[in-house]
Amino acid sequence: MQREIRAVIYSRVSTAKQTPENQVLELREICRRNNWKVVAELTDDGISGSKGKADRPGFAALHQMVARRQADIVVVWSIDRLGRSLKDLVSFMGELEAKNMDFYSNIQAIDSRTPAGRLSFAIFSAIAEFEREIIRSRVVAGLERAKANGKRLGRPTNVNSNTKVAVSLLREKGHSIHNIAKQLKIGVGTTQRILAEAA
Repeated sequence: MQREIRAVIYSRVSTAKQTPENQVLELREICRRNNWKVVAELTDDGISGSKGKADRPGFAALHQMVARRQADIVVVWSIDRLGRSLKDLVSFMGELEAKNMDFYSNIQAIDSRTPAGRLSFAIFSAIAEFEREIIRSRVVAGLERAKANGKRLGRPTNVNSNTKVAVSLLREKGHSIHNIAKQLKIGVGTTQRILAEAA
C-alpha cells in the first residue's frame, strides 16, 4: 500500500489589496491531483517577504512543522512566497533537506521528488556551502590583516603589571587562587598563568 503524503500549503501576499485565496485554491488542486493529504494551510496576509519569520506567523509555524517533521512536502505558489532573501531561502531549503522533506513550487515547476527538483536542492546546498566558505575566508583574512597591523586579537584584558604584582602579593599572603581571581576580577586560568610566569 502506498504511503500517504502529508502536505503543508504555505501562501503569502504582500499587501492588504491582494488575497492569498487564489494561491490556496490552486495549491489545493495540485495536492488533490497528486493524492497529497493537506494537513495544514498556513498564510501570511499583507506581510512583505523581506520580513523574517519573527514577523511572519505563518512562516514561523511552517518552520515549526518542518522542525517536528509534521509533513512530507511543503507546497507553495512561487518560491518568492517563502521570502526575498537568498540567504533565508537557502537556509530553509537546508532545513527541509535535513528533515528529508520534499518541496513543490508551482510557478517554477520545482518538485524535489523528480531528478530536476533534486538538482535544484543540490544547487541550494552548494550555494549555502559557498556562502559559508566566503564568510569563513573573510573572517580569516580580517584576522590576518589585524595581526599584520599589530592589533591584539581576542577578548580585551584588564591584566597589567599592577595586576601581576597584586596576584603575587596576595598569593604570598596565603590567599587561594580562586580568592585572588575573585578579588582582582580576573579568570582563575589567568591567575594561574601569572603565578606560573612569576615562579
